[in-house]
Amino acid sequence: MADPRDTALATLVSPTLEPIVEVVLLARDGAYEAHAVDGSVRFRREPVDPGAPACEWRFTVEEVTGRNPLGDQAIDRFAGLDAEVSNRFPDRTANAYPYAYEQVAQLFDHPCAPDLCVVHTASHHWADQGGHIGEHGSLGAVQCRAPFIISGPGVRRDGMVEGVEAQLVDIAPTVLALLGHDPEVLDGRDGEPLHRLLDADAISAGDGPAHVVGLLLDGCNPNVLYDAVASGDAPNIASLMADGTTLRSGIVSSLPTVTLPNHTSIITGRHPGHHGILHNAWWDRGRGAQVITNSPETWATAMSSLLPGTDSVHLALQRCEPGAFTASVNEPADHGAGYSTFDLLRRGVRMEFPHTAEGLPHTTEMFVRPVKDYATFTQVDHHGTTQAVAILGGSYLGVDYPLPRFLWVNFALTDSAFHEGGPHSEIARASIRDTDGRIGEVLAALQRRGIRDRTAVFLCADHGMEESNPAVGGDWSPALAAAGLDVRDEAFGFLYLDP
Repeated sequence: MADPRDTALATLVSPTLEPIVEVVLLARDGAYEAHAVDGSVRFRREPVDPGAPACEWRFTVEEVTGRNPLGDQAIDRFAGLDAEVSNRFPDRTANAYPYAYEQVAQLFDHPCAPDLCVVHTASHHWADQGGHIGEHGSLGAVQCRAPFIISGPGVRRDGMVEGVEAQLVDIAPTVLALLGHDPEVLDGRDGEPLHRLLDADAISAGDGPAHVVGLLLDGCNPNVLYDAVASGDAPNIASLMADGTTLRSGIVSSLPTVTLPNHTSIITGRHPGHHGILHNAWWDRGRGAQVITNSPETWATAMSSLLPGTDSVHLALQRCEPGAFTASVNEPADHGAGYSTFDLLRRGVRMEFPHTAEGLPHTTEMFVRPVKDYATFTQVDHHGTTQAVAILGGSYLGVDYPLPRFLWVNFALTDSAFHEGGPHSEIARASIRDTDGRIGEVLAALQRRGIRDRTAVFLCADHGMEESNPAVGGDWSPALAAAGLDVRDEAFGFLYLDP
């Protein structure tokens, strides 16, 4: 009997769908395949050292037909705003796919991995799914790269640096190393500590940080963020950059390059295929049920889908330092945190959520009124700022808290704004200005508590954001149906055949 995946492949990589399908991925017979309209590659993975606790892989290409669609894995393609703007909607032959082999392999380790993963082109505009100008989710360089800035005690002050290879899974082990602990304590990690960015002598001498604060700007394009800083639109982020190191090429998110899988990768040090939050939505074959994690209705319970044994930076730090307090603000990926916004929600604690966005500090009113999502996430981020400032002050909602050894704060406004207008829009730039103001409130709270000079701060995003082309729309579902295939398409690209 013919493999239905081959029928699907022939349909998906046909010239008819070339404008919207970049590459199609699958795993079979112990190997991995990537297919595009102009070529394919088949490769295998094996551990460099089977006895090592961390995942270090060696990849061997077995066969290439035509052009290897994953052959270019440069991390610095389109780094810098001018390079990105000069290459809007890059063709597959001009794009790069950092860590592509690793990204593909980890995805198919999950027991609910799809039969086929369709990666959309850089220009593809999802007109039928909301019509966002800004898009992400692919392996391409602009969509997979997030900003990364780290500063303060225990951190090198190298300014903007080139050519540093880094992934989001490296952040959790880096936090542990920064706090003076062996990253090996993080069970099942895929990432490695970014020693290149740390001052090892200061840390070993006891002059590392007493506290670490992590700030996430959801969906923030690094080229745009760094340009905003250079233009004077983000003075608080500029102060972080001046006191540390910034990766010009950014830090690479995991496939799929979407929200909750990568929030979880940051906290666990694992790729989505290994921590269990496979996508924002996927199909559980065993239960015959859809799993949705990234929605207001499911954020509070999203971590129930973690694979058994998944560790986190919160849990690892608490094992190293019994009694250490950690806090997670406005973050669904709160596994092991001592304080969590979503834990309060799960317990039915009434919180002081603002009733309107209008009049809130650090708010661009011209976008609050006409854009519903901008208003909603302005309220969300104001609420998060209030929590973070209160926890650093020692008390929130009548409960006293010690100073957190690790504080994580998630800001969501940038994602909604970058989607709405695209990364190069005024609404995107406004979201950076507003978020920078809120970051300033957190930094001021550290100063008031007298711990600013003993606190390392890092800033990142969960993925990048790329401008799509409204002229390049469409969906692959009609073509698959016309080929006689029964396909369940989860989260626009995870294809389950004969579900």
